[in-house]
Amino acid sequence: MTTATRWALVAGVLVLAVIVAVLPQVRSDSPVVGPDLTAARAAAALAPCPSGAGEVAQLAGVRAECLGDGTTVDLGSALAGQVTLVNVWATWCEPCRTELPVLQRYASEPGAVRVLTVQVQSKPDDGLELLADLGVRLPTVFDGDGGSGPVRSALKVRPALPASYLVTAAGEVRFIESPPTFTDPEQVREVVRRLS
Repeated sequence: MTTATRWALVAGVLVLAVIVAVLPQVRSDSPVVGPDLTAARAAAALAPCPSGAGEVAQLAGVRAECLGDGTTVDLGSALAGQVTLVNVWATWCEPCRTELPVLQRYASEPGAVRVLTVQVQSKPDDGLELLADLGVRLPTVFDGDGGSGPVRSALKVRPALPASYLVTAAGEVRFIESPPTFTDPEQVREVVRRLS
């Protein structure tokens, strides 16, 4: 090896060492930063997520991100003491696209119970865009875009979407089997009367 080759090799190693030292280190325990949802949240203008005290046993300790503002919601306490219709949906689900506006119309009526939607298996920015396009302003939590998030696990959500549940004032969680998809606000009122 010639002297010039040795010096070139030494210089290359030094340059590489400087690059490694100067670049920020990525650690496995560093938080994963997602997309900036500020504009999408403003466009969607979702209602605030519920908060409360008490405990729904089936949802105890279950936390999810409020899609409207990015805060963490403890669903076990947020849903306690008040009848709430919980609707699980995804952006790729065609029946969900039909059902979400029906739930919005129902929630806007006098005497309606609280409605909370849960976005799953799709990206949060896509969910915000869909809700804005549909004119749905319901409070929504994000349960992750992967296979099974904490909300889906606690509710034992079946693979077919949408899926709806009624949380009673006493904290019971009841799966709504019929109808499988709401197509009219009157159906929602009937289910709430039957299961409350």
